[in-house]
Formats: sequence, C-alpha cells, structure tokens
Amino acid sequence: MSKIILASSSPYRKALLERLNFEFECISPDLDEDAYKAKISDPIKLAETLAFEKANVIFKQHPDSIVIGSDQLVDFEGEILGKAGNLDNAFQQLKRLSGKPHNLITSYCVLSKGKKHIQTVKTTLTMRQLNDEQIKKYLRNDNPIDCAGSYKLELKGISLFDKIETDDHTAIVGLPLLSLGTYLSEIGLSIP
Repeated sequence: MSKIILASSSPYRKALLERLNFEFECISPDLDEDAYKAKISDPIKLAETLAFEKANVIFKQHPDSIVIGSDQLVDFEGEILGKAGNLDNAFQQLKRLSGKPHNLITSYCVLSKGKKHIQTVKTTLTMRQLNDEQIKKYLRNDNPIDCAGSYKLELKGISLFDKIETDDHTAIVGLPLLSLGTYLSEIGLSIP
C-alpha cells in the first residue's frame, strides 16, 4: 500500500484524519496562497484550486504516495473570508457575520498515481445576533484567529449559531470525512 500524506500542518485536519484509523504523515506544503487568492474570486473554485495545489506540491515530492490536500474558506455575501490572523480582524469578521447566514466552503483533493479526486462540501451557517461583549468574550475563550470565519464550532463556537445545514459535520472542522472515507475505501484503503 502506498504511503499516505496529509498536505497540511493543521492540527484540526490531522485529528480528523486520525479518526479514519490508518497511518499517515503530515507534510506542510510550501505554497503562496495569496497568488491564487488574487486571481480567483469564485469561492468554490478557489477552495478546490488551493486543495489541489497543496496536494500537488507534496505529490511532486512523493509521487508514489497518496496525498490529501484541503482548503477551507468562508463565503459571506460574495466576499471570501479566510483566517483572521489576529484578534482585531477576528472581532471584525464576527461582527459582520453576526445575525446573518454565510457559507463555509471545505474542499479536498486526493492525488495518487494516475488519479485526481476533488470534492467540496458547502455548509450554510446562520449566526445568532451578537453584541460586542459577546464577541469579545467568545474570542477570549477560543482565540479562533487560525480558523476561517473566526470561530471553532468544535469548541465554544457552537454557541454562536442558530442554524447549521450540512451533509457532513466534519467538513466544518476542516476535512469532510464522510466523502473522503468513501473515496479512500474505493481506491483500496482499509477503513473500518
């Protein structure tokens, strides 16, 4: 069986993939994501392109492996929101999302010899109306500056929402395990 590589340094994606119960290693791809973000305005196309490019960087170095790349972003009223990077930006993102729906786009790409598989899961989330103090309190609790949309649903971020519509709840954390597990089984991985 080929070596499996997760093209990511994300602890969230690593923890998710561990749930499928097979051995893999994580290698962070060296990719200038900003160059793609400057050229691609369609959220789904951008997420799929970045997932592919992340996987492809690692696949070129390990062509006998199965490489999984993933990307996640928020589509809010036609604008792409990524990771906030700091608490001020996170506050502004949550203030904008407060009381409104948005889409969380999670794409993954699996590359192996002669095969390329790309899948996207769109989750629609509606945030409760939040005041400034609620936002600040949440940010102190979860410090979600490394997450698209500035929230961590797997932690206290769940309390920010009224409604979540998705086909795969693991996509919210960063890797859609339902479709990924199915695909990996189809190409021969033993997944319980």
